[in-house]
Amino acid sequence: MPTPGLDGYVEPWRKPEHDDLAELARTFFTKEVLPHAARLEQQGHPDREHYRRAGELGLLGLSVPEEYGGGGGDFTHEATLLHEQTLAGEGSLGIAVHSGIVTGYLNDYGSEEQKRRWLPGLVSGELVGAIGMTEPDGGSDVQAIRTRAIRDGDDYVVNGSKTFITNGILADLLVLAVKTDTSARAHGISMLVCELTGDPAGFRRGRRIEKIGLHANDTAELFFDDFRVPAANLLGTEGSGFIQMMRQLPQERLVIGVGAVAAMQRAVELATAYAKERVAFGKPLIGHQNTRMVLAEVATRTRVSRAFLDDCIQRHARGELDVATAAMAKLYLTEGQCEVVDRCLQIFGGYGYTTEYPIAKMYADARVQKIYGGTNEIMKELISRVL
Repeated sequence: MPTPGLDGYVEPWRKPEHDDLAELARTFFTKEVLPHAARLEQQGHPDREHYRRAGELGLLGLSVPEEYGGGGGDFTHEATLLHEQTLAGEGSLGIAVHSGIVTGYLNDYGSEEQKRRWLPGLVSGELVGAIGMTEPDGGSDVQAIRTRAIRDGDDYVVNGSKTFITNGILADLLVLAVKTDTSARAHGISMLVCELTGDPAGFRRGRRIEKIGLHANDTAELFFDDFRVPAANLLGTEGSGFIQMMRQLPQERLVIGVGAVAAMQRAVELATAYAKERVAFGKPLIGHQNTRMVLAEVATRTRVSRAFLDDCIQRHARGELDVATAAMAKLYLTEGQCEVVDRCLQIFGGYGYTTEYPIAKMYADARVQKIYGGTNEIMKELISRVL
């Protein structure tokens, strides 16, 4: 059903090809992944086969150039896919990281040999990608990372640990932030591409982290103990890692914003439908003024958020999305997601607090949006710097 308040709304960047992509993605998520939702939540990670199937359908690496097996599109195509995933209620596959972040690092900073070596596998789903930035002693302050990489002949020897790594259980390819110069902060950070197939010597996957939400999406600790990475796997040059991350973070925050708005839309749809069906005091909930007022407010917040998101997507597609605006999007849209989902859950009453209704899962899943990708407190700091 159309989202109340967004009936007839068409994104200014949308073309017929996006409609076709949306239909394909919707079918894949609803018919091939969602039937396994309960099992995936129990096992705590997605099926590797679902990544391969997404690759077969051409749903991975949509913005990767065709010469590397990708879709040859841009971020609008990635946004379409991620929007449909959230709107369908599918939360197991870490495509937002796999395609929305990892392929971007390789495409923008990888050598020709590196691109041809790794991008086709990510696009086909044979490889699952992850990025390792957050550490046990720090998350948003990426300059303070402690994982070290010391050059030893043709290798880097890595020691340290990472935590809260999305796709960490299944990851075959990890873009890892390390300190190659411990005497410097930002300028001492480099990015290494680590091949993890077969769990090589010196590398260990820790526990699968239990979370209050996103139960089917794997999040793990990773440990490195004299783990050797070929020097040829250095992404760009030594000391350029911080700049690379700062240039990629606006897209990462926009990826989060896409999921936030899609969740808002889904929450409004679910709450509106329920309000029309549920009878209280002799009439449907929507017949009560308070319910109508709440729905009017969340529908308005969703419509405004959609317009802001689309403006940011257009800016990003033109290469004009600056750090502060991306931070505004992450801040405003994730705060909006948590508020809208919370208010929609209230319409369900006690049923909203049971796992029988999807709004409860959406409530638990939403909270982390204000944390990863840089906490919303950090977003405010970034925004304040341009005021």
